Amino acid sequence: SRFLVLLLCVSAVFLLLRGHNEPGGGFIGGLLMAGAFVVYALGNGVARARELLRVEPETLVGTGLLLAVSSGCLALLLGQPFMAGQWFAQPLPGVGKVSTVLLFDIGVYLGVAGTVLLITFALEEEGEEAA
Repeated sequence: SRFLVLLLCVSAVFLLLRGHNEPGGGFIGGLLMAGAFVVYALGNGVARARELLRVEPETLVGTGLLLAVSSGCLALLLGQPFMAGQWFAQPLPGVGKVSTVLLFDIGVYLGVAGTVLLITFALEEEGEEAA
């Protein structure tokens, strides 16, 4: 299942970056990333999945929300409306044009992944206690 986690996480990052300019994005990428750790938890237990994740799901949710809100506030600092997209001059290889839209997508990615993992881990731990 470790190989599957790696494959799913790489696919999730690909979807996140692809969704910046094409279909995909933070939501589906976050679901796929969470799904990788859910599969691992089902096979190896929640405690081992938490060890593999190395970050608490609550931290992912908080960081995601902070990034998403920060991406909108950057426009306010520049005298534009909240959530107005800001693009940087130089594109990154493999990513394309970097903007606050990508920052927002990363925030959604982390928020969705953290929320799904938080719920799933809690349900699986409750099921383990009942068994």
